[in-house]
Amino acid sequence: MKPASDNRSAKGSSKGLFKGVWRRRRELPDPPVVFDTMGAWLETPLGKTLLDTETGMLEPVLARVFGYHILQLGCSHRSLLNDSPVGHKILFAPEHLPGTEHPVASNESLPLASASVDAVLVHHALDFTPDSYRLLREAARVTMPGGKILIIGFNPLSSWGFRRLFHWRDRLPWNARFISCNRVTDWLRLLDFKIDRVVHGGYLLPLNHTRVVNSAPRLERVGRWLNTPTGAVYFIVACKQVMPITPIVSRWPRISTPVIVRPVGEVAGARRHIRKRAGKIPGAME
Repeated sequence: MKPASDNRSAKGSSKGLFKGVWRRRRELPDPPVVFDTMGAWLETPLGKTLLDTETGMLEPVLARVFGYHILQLGCSHRSLLNDSPVGHKILFAPEHLPGTEHPVASNESLPLASASVDAVLVHHALDFTPDSYRLLREAARVTMPGGKILIIGFNPLSSWGFRRLFHWRDRLPWNARFISCNRVTDWLRLLDFKIDRVVHGGYLLPLNHTRVVNSAPRLERVGRWLNTPTGAVYFIVACKQVMPITPIVSRWPRISTPVIVRPVGEVAGARRHIRKRAGKIPGAME
């Protein structure tokens, strides 16, 4: 028989190995790598189908968002703001991309003034950052009061999240964070946002095969009809609440107007004296 110490060491080594593999699987690549790799993945049949589903969820909401500036915080160079009526569209890139005019900036530290953007679209950016709450807080900072935040993220309670649990290779998008919808909505409420709408979509299986991709429209119709929160992605629409400010005005104490009351006899005597002087009473000249 093996000593107990050997058994404990074997369990400890296997546990450490499991934790090491789990930690390696959860590590995210650098933002430029994510930008390039996710851009290439969205060109695959599975990526295109999911992107079309997300665009269909986003279009009716974008059509009702107006203003001067709209910002997209994404995981690739693909812009989803082409159909937006807002004139100035902003999309930052983590590094300079040849052939594009995207400004370079970090999603966690935006070079924008506070309350300067009418709407912010967060397209899977929370899934590919080590500090998701910091990114969301930065998006909330630049959103003006009454503005909108639109968030599209991977749903861990789906077949895509199930595949992620058993996918041990560092491949995008399966090594994304897959933050739950409830956690994101809790963060938004902490940042003084009101949740207007939560929609789930992308009920296709996470298999990059032609037969599976071709069956995506039928599965999407069934999933929308059942309205189940098991789609590959969720779509959150939130509005930044405006806190009413009531000015404090100092009020002077009200002074009551004094009422002068004269006796009835005194008033009658005064009237009689006036009539005598006017000569209306006989004997007034005596």
